[in-house]
Amino acid sequence: MSLIKSISGIRGTIGGFPGDNLTPVDIVECTAAFGHWILETGKKPSVVIGRDARISGNLVQTLVTQTLVAQGFHVMDLGLSTTPTVEMAVTELNASAGIIITASHNPIQWNALKFLNDKGEFISAEDGKHILDIIARKIYIFQTVENLGSISYPEGTMERHIDRILKLPLVNLDAIQSRKFNIIVDPVNSTGSIALGALLSRLGCTFSMINDDLSGRFAHNPEPLPEHLTQISEMVVSQKADLGITVDPDVDRLAFINEDGSMFGEEYTLVAVADYVLSKKGGNTVSNLSSTRALKDVTEKHGHSYFAAAVGEVNVVSKMKEVNAVIGGEGNGGIILPELHYGRDALVGIALFLSLLAERQQSMTELKNSYPVYEMAKSKIELVPGMNVLELLDKVKTAFKSEKINDIDGVKIDFPSGWVHLRQSNTEPIIRLYAEATSKEEVRRLCSLVENVINNN
Repeated sequence: MSLIKSISGIRGTIGGFPGDNLTPVDIVECTAAFGHWILETGKKPSVVIGRDARISGNLVQTLVTQTLVAQGFHVMDLGLSTTPTVEMAVTELNASAGIIITASHNPIQWNALKFLNDKGEFISAEDGKHILDIIARKIYIFQTVENLGSISYPEGTMERHIDRILKLPLVNLDAIQSRKFNIIVDPVNSTGSIALGALLSRLGCTFSMINDDLSGRFAHNPEPLPEHLTQISEMVVSQKADLGITVDPDVDRLAFINEDGSMFGEEYTLVAVADYVLSKKGGNTVSNLSSTRALKDVTEKHGHSYFAAAVGEVNVVSKMKEVNAVIGGEGNGGIILPELHYGRDALVGIALFLSLLAERQQSMTELKNSYPVYEMAKSKIELVPGMNVLELLDKVKTAFKSEKINDIDGVKIDFPSGWVHLRQSNTEPIIRLYAEATSKEEVRRLCSLVENVINNN
């Protein structure tokens, strides 16, 4: 089964049987339930939608749009866009909600609907559960022919998104333009081709793009991990570029490549951007439980406090609001700057990172070497029919009960020398295993300790 209905939306592989995979039937019923939820709140029937460039995008978009029209909605269709652009357009266009059609970092066979509220933020867990209940009970209805909805096609939303980034006091446009960066960009044949080109042109950078044909046929696995980025790494070195930039298909995750072809590390994207923001203004920071300790180190260096949230953008945003954080995000390269909007945004991340690099007059490797050194391992445990995830996690908790345990999201074990975090994915049928320590050897040792418990299940 490759269909996941969760509190944040619906995700699955295209084709197959309804209820097992992401089929037209599943897309229609989930969209209709979301529409019903909006109408229940008493808000006007208006929704912004946008999509990444993956092959199934047009199919899914058509089904979503026409389902909402059948419910009497006015649909504002942005077409090919980015997740942060759609998020910002919800409030800009005074819509009641938004739907982003993207499976983010998942491979080509996947697609998804991500649901936004009237603030352009991911819906809450409570609202997500209610929508799942509407799906289960099939209580949504459709309009008569005289009351069908309509479609419009707003223009310029991405340009206005970039305009707002460039107007941020934190973005040092003069320093970036003076540095005259030479950059290699890999937008993995999706909408980053449009967005990053527009942004870097405005920033006065020289850049060359690879994998930028908008075909949605990803040239490599779209998750921005080192093993998937050999092409851009080689080009950064051969072209003598200052750095490389890569994003996922919907442009909310951001990773950098150093001038020597090595990885800056997506975990350190947020660390560097937070370092820059905190150097300009005081405040707290937030990341999720699976993110590097380096953010805590950098935050405390600036004299402020770090807070951890459960994994998931909605949880990070909630904690950021609670502690009034000035910067936050996730260790997967997701940057959230409240001054712009409460959503992961690779575009603002690029502008802030380049401001930092330009002001400090450092190379990428010099900047990376200025931060605490941690080694992280990320792996997956495939879920098989009959596997009881809760029992498995309880067994891990029991085995390591003498260590510091955090169970707000799966199980995180804090050892004196590092940590291991196990949690069930919201987006794939897997358990994610993340671990971090000050050396690769220690990471392997900690992972082995936990894996031995799991394998003896």
